[in-house]
Amino acid sequence: MGRPKHALPHPAGGSWGGHLVRVFAAVCPGGPIQILGAPLPDRPELPRLEDPRQGPAVALRAWSRAAVPAATRWWVVGCDQVRWDPPRLTAWLERVEAADPGASAWVLARHQGRLQPLGGLLPAGLRPLLDRGPERSLLALVDRLPHVILDVEGKEWLDADTPEARGAFEREAAQAHPGSETQTTEA
Repeated sequence: MGRPKHALPHPAGGSWGGHLVRVFAAVCPGGPIQILGAPLPDRPELPRLEDPRQGPAVALRAWSRAAVPAATRWWVVGCDQVRWDPPRLTAWLERVEAADPGASAWVLARHQGRLQPLGGLLPAGLRPLLDRGPERSLLALVDRLPHVILDVEGKEWLDADTPEARGAFEREAAQAHPGSETQTTEA
């Protein structure tokens, strides 16, 4: 992509990662935020943990050993899920609460037949269980933990994890908001 994905410019302003922080803060004012990996260029003050850079499952296990602020659930989202906005996150949180009112299961989406652990809501009570296994794959980690799968539709679940997907997202954003184009840098 030419540089780390979390730092890419988002058509709504700031970085991809910063966009997700703004969406979360709009829906959950005052909610705790932790960044896993490099600091966000537009929010360097946010608390962060080092990413072991061995995949999301290993990163979540490392996060499970860290001190975190109190929360009922954690929105575990990848910086390449760049289409989230406050109405979509609000609707997702409402579905999660209805499906798991006791916050006892990792609530995940299945989008276009594909399980999406990132973007899911992980109850704080399951954090200690993340580090009790050898999984290197998110899907294997999901299989071991109590979970609920909800079928979803919506572009917010589409990752922009290739230069082609990034280009499609940026073209879509330019059509929806003329004048908001960002420069695409092919990797």
